[in-house]
Amino acid sequence: MHARPVVPGLPALVLAALIGTMAMMSFVAVIGPVVRMLGLSEWHAGLSVTAAGVLWMLAARPWGQLSDRIGRKRVLMLAMSAYTVVYIALAVFIDVALQAVPPVLVSVLVLVGARGLIGLFYAAVPPTAAALIADKAPTGQRAKFLARLGSANALGMVLGPAAAGWLAYTNLSLALYVAALLPLLALALLAWRLPATPPVVGASSQRRTPMSRLDTRLRLPQLAAFIAMVSVTIAQVTVGFFAIDRLGLDAAAGARMAGIALTAVGVGLILAQALVMKLEVHPRRWIVLGALISGIGFASVAGVQQGWQLPAAYALAAFGMGFVFPSFQALAADAVEAHEQGAAAGTVAAAQGLGMVAGPMLGTLLYRGGPSLPYLLVGALLLLLCALAAAHRMKETP
Repeated sequence: MHARPVVPGLPALVLAALIGTMAMMSFVAVIGPVVRMLGLSEWHAGLSVTAAGVLWMLAARPWGQLSDRIGRKRVLMLAMSAYTVVYIALAVFIDVALQAVPPVLVSVLVLVGARGLIGLFYAAVPPTAAALIADKAPTGQRAKFLARLGSANALGMVLGPAAAGWLAYTNLSLALYVAALLPLLALALLAWRLPATPPVVGASSQRRTPMSRLDTRLRLPQLAAFIAMVSVTIAQVTVGFFAIDRLGLDAAAGARMAGIALTAVGVGLILAQALVMKLEVHPRRWIVLGALISGIGFASVAGVQQGWQLPAAYALAAFGMGFVFPSFQALAADAVEAHEQGAAAGTVAAAQGLGMVAGPMLGTLLYRGGPSLPYLLVGALLLLLCALAAAHRMKETP
């Protein structure tokens, strides 16, 4: 139907997002063994993840604003270069530390600091990529193109830990080096195939008022981003415990069941985002439908009694999430002017970062009260989002 892509360089951008997410999530698969082998505690691993989430939350909006001023490709190249350097340095440190274990304080400082910097630099990629798509895709069709980006991220979230876990079983250091070299591949791909992007006209004007974090146009996208990320991170952090406690599995079987459930998540996300790419539906309606489906899916985990029910519930929840994630990005892009795309994408990404920090803490705290409580909360939050999105009306631009 189209003689050429509406978004130049989209395949390279999508593939780079896939590779970058694989690298980011590969760390999840190896952090447990690394922490144990370095003589650290579990909370040290949690601290490193929290540091990444906090810096992501703080940096996403400034990165988006910078991409408005100096161009999308320059920001992507700068951030991905720094991300690559830090990841390689972390891999080298862990490799050396596994041969001669350093003092605990040194290991903690390096792990937390490096993981924080990885979050800081990779925070530039999602908002800048989303803003680049919003620059080129016509209003009303942005969700389709953003769904391609979302599918790449979803696939990366599944393939990254799976590949790293398989490599770590053979050689832990090899898994780290492969994960560290993935961003270098993404960087080369962006340099080669992504066209140069000039600064956005009007973005550097001194007379323009900077976009407020509380801009009313972005209330629903920010709320959807926050609730979606809280839901996903709660589900990720509690699934292993739930499989052991509710299904009566041992640690190894529990880890296997958690892996099956998270694989089902990837399948559900990809199927849903394939539908978003094909169907002409307003982003707000996708959020209503997705939040409803996902809320039912997560709430149904509370009633799980058999092994097959857990991945089924997670797949249903992820299917709904596959509608929500590209849609809140598209909703934000459609709500603002051309010179505000980077700032808007960064503001929404910052709300995701806040959810990334709040979700694990909230999930583990609620889990102490019972395995079902985190899932019932997530179900309630998503049904609330469904109701608010259904009642929401975007302000029409004259």
